[in-house]
Amino acid sequence: MKELELKYGCNPNQKPAKIYVNDGRELPIKVLNGKPGYINFLDAFNGWQLVKELKEATGYPAATSFKHVSPAGAAIGKPLNDTMKKIYFVEDIDELSPIACAYARARGADRMSSYGDFIALSDVCDVSAARIIKKEFSDGIIAPGYEPEALELLKEKKKGAYTVIEIDPAYKPQPVEHKDVFGITFEQGRNEVKIDDSLLTNVVTRNKDIPEPARHDMIISLITLKYTQSNSVCFVKDGQAIGIGAGQQSRVHCVRLAGQKADNWLLRQCPKVMGLEFVDGIKRADRDNAIDNYIGEAYMDVLREGAWQKIFKVKPDRLTDEEKREWLDRMDDVVLGSDAFFPFSDSIERGVKSGVRYVVQPGGSIRDQDVIDCCDHYGIAMVCNGVRLFHH
Repeated sequence: MKELELKYGCNPNQKPAKIYVNDGRELPIKVLNGKPGYINFLDAFNGWQLVKELKEATGYPAATSFKHVSPAGAAIGKPLNDTMKKIYFVEDIDELSPIACAYARARGADRMSSYGDFIALSDVCDVSAARIIKKEFSDGIIAPGYEPEALELLKEKKKGAYTVIEIDPAYKPQPVEHKDVFGITFEQGRNEVKIDDSLLTNVVTRNKDIPEPARHDMIISLITLKYTQSNSVCFVKDGQAIGIGAGQQSRVHCVRLAGQKADNWLLRQCPKVMGLEFVDGIKRADRDNAIDNYIGEAYMDVLREGAWQKIFKVKPDRLTDEEKREWLDRMDDVVLGSDAFFPFSDSIERGVKSGVRYVVQPGGSIRDQDVIDCCDHYGIAMVCNGVRLFHH
């Protein structure tokens, strides 16, 4: 198949729409189920590149949860402890394969943003992963293959309309890419920069101790940022992105957004939140929204009379600001990655509140020394890798 007609482009009024390979080759994909659209393919192809690179860089199976051409979460397939299984709502799945763990982590980082996601897996989708995916509200998936039973489970989603795409893992695009804007064609070389340990040698702070797990997380943050709409920053801990700030005009606003998501990820693990008792039959999205609101500024809306009975079996006590801060102060060893330099130290100051102890960024600002001094003040180890990762 050399081209695939689509129903429409980004919006219903944008017709005609199709995908094809400029050099006349066959498309490297097969649509096994459903009818993917224009935005589905943007998410699928960006997501596939991300997980393919994560697998190559770390050796672990990898997954990402994409929404509107940026990842809501990305992770490698490290095993889940009991707490992670509970907050990711996968306790009922007996055996979690590495690729299933990767998707549980990617989906669980920011469940509100992942609602209606497009999934990319680095490895064959097995039954374990399919059982997780079947429970979640999702638009589709791209992977290099599917176990037969897993494919049947996925085909049952969305009344049989769930999009399932198989991609040829051997496909290599041309080194030059094109994009049309306003009838004008842009041309550039593909961003083929290889992200590995060689980018982590320039440690510019007094603290130069970056243990292997933190170096691993730095690589995960940079690969995630390579496929995130700029400006972008990424908080990573234990092999998964826990907060991604994308598409903001100000870098500190990216950090604030990503930091809040990272805070929510940790707060979901505190006893008050894990002890919330939900009414029987509550929808997954309603439960996720209730947790987010209970943690955040809308807690009074959740706890007001007439509202909580629709969500909780027992009215929960308020999670106070003091309790939040006490719990968040337990956060540590978090990596903060940035797709371009930090122009001010304010981003570091905000990152510290979410447990940041390691930073990786290109450097190159006239205020680099201010940022280095701020890191030194907090004992943070920072790498300036010299590689900008803008993505548009």
